[in-house]
Amino acid sequence: MRILKYLAWGLGATILLCLTIFYFSVRMVPPLPSSDDNISEDLERIDANQYRYGNNLLIKNHQGLWEIYLEGKPYQRGVAFGALAQHLMKEKESAFIGEIKNRIPSEKYLNFLKYLVAWFNRDLDKYVPEETLLEIYGAAAYMDDLFDYIAPKYHRSLSYHGAHDIGHALQNMNLVGCTSFATWGESSEDNKLLIGRNFDFYFGEPFSRDKIVAFYKPDSGYKFMSVTWAGFSGVVSGMNEKGLTITLNSAKSEIPTKGKTPVSLIARQILQYASNIEEAYTIASNYESFVAETFLIGSKADGKVGLIEKSPQNTALHFSDTTYMVITNHFQSKELFNDPLNQEYIDEEVSVYRYAKTEQLIDSLSPLNAKDAATILRDRSGIDNKNLGLGNEKAINQLIAHHGIIFAPEDLKVWVSCAPYQLGAFVTYDLNEVFDMSRSESPSSFQAADSLHIPADTFLLTKEYEQYEVFAKYRDLLQNFILAGKGDPFSEDELQAFENSNPNCFLTYYYLGNYYKTLKNWEKAKYFYEKGLTLEIARVSEKKHMEESLKLCLEKLNDQKNANS
Repeated sequence: MRILKYLAWGLGATILLCLTIFYFSVRMVPPLPSSDDNISEDLERIDANQYRYGNNLLIKNHQGLWEIYLEGKPYQRGVAFGALAQHLMKEKESAFIGEIKNRIPSEKYLNFLKYLVAWFNRDLDKYVPEETLLEIYGAAAYMDDLFDYIAPKYHRSLSYHGAHDIGHALQNMNLVGCTSFATWGESSEDNKLLIGRNFDFYFGEPFSRDKIVAFYKPDSGYKFMSVTWAGFSGVVSGMNEKGLTITLNSAKSEIPTKGKTPVSLIARQILQYASNIEEAYTIASNYESFVAETFLIGSKADGKVGLIEKSPQNTALHFSDTTYMVITNHFQSKELFNDPLNQEYIDEEVSVYRYAKTEQLIDSLSPLNAKDAATILRDRSGIDNKNLGLGNEKAINQLIAHHGIIFAPEDLKVWVSCAPYQLGAFVTYDLNEVFDMSRSESPSSFQAADSLHIPADTFLLTKEYEQYEVFAKYRDLLQNFILAGKGDPFSEDELQAFENSNPNCFLTYYYLGNYYKTLKNWEKAKYFYEKGLTLEIARVSEKKHMEESLKLCLEKLNDQKNANS
């Protein structure tokens, strides 16, 4: 008994020691604002779509885009962001947590992941610039108490800035598949630099709502704009007052074991402090990322683009030998092209296919103007106009984009897409005017005149788009049922509606096959896998999954036949 008592005490002491080490390892000490960072402003609600906080503004324009103007020192900017957008931050966090719960149904596993993420991000604050920590800390104070059970507000907010990286690392979740391109010289209508990109980060439809066009006037560095969401200080698409642009595209990554500098925060440093490609490369080289990423840098000063390719081990700078460049999701530089993970992703075929399709469109439309760029970003077809169905990852427009964006750096103009996806109007912003605009009166919007916008895609008015909305609704429900066991089995009418909604896309049959396999209805699963395999499949791994699933169905049907004979 005495031995058992000592063992119990020993086990208890060991557990207590482990918990103590864990606590002090994952505990992040919030940054300390300076004594002159005192905030004494009150939030002023001008109307339902317009708010003021000191000189800082939040406006919802008549196209449905939120616009925010932030100025001052880092902590002050963060507080202003949080105060102005607190209602949007609550909606975004609710959408983010809700989608995680959709994908991971087990409360026990979610609780385990909470501690795993805390351990993974234990040193995250050591890899983030102090001014960015202060900005994030200032905004985090306005996060909702509802999710305090997950982690303290500052810890949560900082961790969310790495969510983009985790999405890139988990390529099999199909969260990302961005396409970017640039033209200049003879490939552009006016010989000036033109850049277009789709930001295909999809984490459920609610997360895609209420994007924000942010305009920053920081106390140090350059004024800049970016397309973001409430509470997010990172940059995924943006341009500064020097005509330097940055967009992010994922590359194949291993699952990281420890958080370092999130790529969106590296991009933020570049946008705020770089005026040309060489300066951008120097900044990127000074940070350690924990995933592989490409940064497309457009430069008014250089009159062209450069591609910074970054893995956790290397940083390379790549230039085009033509007057255009295409970027999808594989490395192109001589330093990183032969990386085993990059070659593995090239073998999936989806990135090189989209690359070839973008090249084909540039060739057919050159010399390009902004409207041509929008045409490319909205293209839903495959190579040689092959019908891929809707939502195929081989298409430039996969109908999942958080936003599409077009830059004209030499004119300091930018076009940002309105919902849905990149199909709504591309609203024009002239940064020459925005950055010089007086703050003495509240503008109704920062956008240029409506006549300068690129009109919405007429595809929105078609029966085909109407059917895609049916497809998207049932796709998400089917995913939740297959992955998480959520919801009731679907009726025959619902399944037929889903099949009819997108008959030319392999995904329709991919999901139906998986659904019937979950129900162990091998005959129907076999039928849908066979049908899907006749269509253009995005990834080699998806085709392999369907072939292996079909083989399983045939084996099960054969077993049933033998059992009944």
